Amino acid sequence: MTTNELLKKLQFQLRQLEQEVLQHDAQLPAGQRKMMQDVERFNNELFIQEGAQLKPCIVQLSKSINQLKQLISANRSHFAIISSCEKIQDRFSAVRRALATTNINIKSLEQQKRTRRAQAIKRGVRAHQQSGFSWIASNVMQNSHQLYEELNKHLNWAKVIEQKIESLQSSLDNCHSADKIKIQNDILTQHSRLGKCRQATSYIEDRIQLFERPFKNQNR
Repeated sequence: MTTNELLKKLQFQLRQLEQEVLQHDAQLPAGQRKMMQDVERFNNELFIQEGAQLKPCIVQLSKSINQLKQLISANRSHFAIISSCEKIQDRFSAVRRALATTNINIKSLEQQKRTRRAQAIKRGVRAHQQSGFSWIASNVMQNSHQLYEELNKHLNWAKVIEQKIESLQSSLDNCHSADKIKIQNDILTQHSRLGKCRQATSYIEDRIQLFERPFKNQNR
């Protein structure tokens, strides 16, 4: 095979591969592109590329073929030309392998995500059991909607308790001395309940922040 035939063959292979890559990239859902955006799929000696989309590889492969053309035009050594050809073939093979393994990579990342989520849930359940707020159901801690419902519930309880304290305080100012001790004890009890309710509110707010933080990081 002459050098011109070799170059024509490589250009033909590149055009074919480019069509496959363009189709591959176009069919990638946005969620999968985001999931793989920081994944390095190639040895840096082959490609400088991150993420699921493979179009950057075609651009780099085209440059490699142009460099081979320059070596041939400059009558460089047979060894230099052979080395360049081998590297180009390695790059072709790497892109084809990447085309074939995108779905495998996605499934692996999804499994890793599920594993991290399951581990986070276990840690969250353990922390909740040790938190002192065991009257809040553990499953509430794993659901953003339920967490907000629980927060509103405790905020409403706090308002009710505050109203009771105001009512008792008003009664204390106008009651007979014989009833004062009972009312004072009731006020202390309500203050204790209010303190626990506020602690629980702060705890739930912290859990909401922890729950939502991973999703905020993903949207950056």
